[in-house]
Amino acid sequence: MTIRIGNAPCSWGVEFADDPRNPTWQSVLADCAAAGYKGIELGPVGFMPEDPAVLGDALAEHELELIGGVVFRAFHDPDAWDDVMDGAVRTCKALTAHGAQHLVLIDSISSRRAPTAGRADAAEQMDTAEWAAYRDRIATIARMGTDEYGLRVGIHAHAAGFMDFEPELERLLDEVSEDILKICFDTGHHSYAGFDPVAFMKRYINRISYMHFKDIDPTVKADVIAEGTGFYDACGQGIFCNLGQGDVDFPSVRQILLDAGFEGWCTVEQDCDPLLDVRPLDDARANREYLESIGFN
Repeated sequence: MTIRIGNAPCSWGVEFADDPRNPTWQSVLADCAAAGYKGIELGPVGFMPEDPAVLGDALAEHELELIGGVVFRAFHDPDAWDDVMDGAVRTCKALTAHGAQHLVLIDSISSRRAPTAGRADAAEQMDTAEWAAYRDRIATIARMGTDEYGLRVGIHAHAAGFMDFEPELERLLDEVSEDILKICFDTGHHSYAGFDPVAFMKRYINRISYMHFKDIDPTVKADVIAEGTGFYDACGQGIFCNLGQGDVDFPSVRQILLDAGFEGWCTVEQDCDPLLDVRPLDDARANREYLESIGFN
């Protein structure tokens, strides 16, 4: 079995392509390679060069493979459909240009959900018609990615969006065919949502096509949930700690993957605030070393 460990630009604080606080894409590639990784995600579309020759040369220079890319757009907002489609098409084209495999769909943060991140019992729910339209928008992008671009498409639950908590994730999986939609499973967001990532993996390992490795500081999690803290403010408070220092049981995660014969990429994502006194390169190294210490090579 071969499990390969990659990283992603969000570990360097890159959440939006036009954020002036972002480090350069060149420095992110250089740091990722220096930390010992062999693969990296695209990051938000527009952060990395969309000219295949430019990005291809840079990936080759650092001996990095492009793993996948994320469409982090407002699937919950029918008025944002053009923006969703723009992000999806551009991401699909970028991935296929470099032989990457994984298209990840994330419903971006909603003001209706932000105050109840981590509190499923208090979160607003869509009515039947709104849910059906939302589900169909996700399915449309999933089918496009699968049928038109030959990608493996995974839904990714994310704090403060409408695809956050385990019951709505399971509902979507029941209603959209596995042929077009699999799971990009994020260990940290599942814990943030108040559910057990190991238990979920045991039930759904056969539908998980891709993993995001993220850990959660339980003390910070309790505080931000109690205070209704926004997602990015929670990142600024350090809710996503280094792997092995939070409440995610990574040895059990590894064992589930081993038992299932999982092959492919698992990507470290340690969302952080780029203005904080953080050391992304040091954290990237520490996360890779931790994973190696528990048996990931």
